Amino acid sequence: MATTALWIAVIALMAAGVVGTVVPVIPGAVLILAGACLGGWIDDWTRVSWWTLGALGVLTVVSVAVDFVAGSVGAKRVGASKWAITGAAIGTFAGVFSGLWGLLFMPFVGAAIGEYLTQRNVERAGRVGVATGVGLLVGTAVKVALAFSMIGIFAAALLV
Repeated sequence: MATTALWIAVIALMAAGVVGTVVPVIPGAVLILAGACLGGWIDDWTRVSWWTLGALGVLTVVSVAVDFVAGSVGAKRVGASKWAITGAAIGTFAGVFSGLWGLLFMPFVGAAIGEYLTQRNVERAGRVGVATGVGLLVGTAVKVALAFSMIGIFAAALLV
């Protein structure tokens, strides 16, 4: 009975991790790694090796790096100001509290407002907002791919 509850916890951690790849406040890859560690421990490390956890750890670091770099890469490609990048970060934080549409659009809005405050040019602010948003969307897609790769590696370790 206790083992079943622990495996349910593994699944819950990994599911929360997948959600965390889209929701900025939840550390998605870290939760998936925690679930894999718990799964390895439950199995007494017979099928989930330290090599598997090492690979998952590397993917976790890559996912966290993508999280930090994604939005700023899009913004920097169009020469965004530091205010625009700060605005995107504030918009992302505010988006967490305003639902799905806030999560999707607040980073764009924040970057555009930050750039407008610096340049006073609506067209440029719009370009920076869109570039920041595209960077965040590409980063999210990469994080989702990494999350499913991590889960696949863990599942393969259990099944092989």
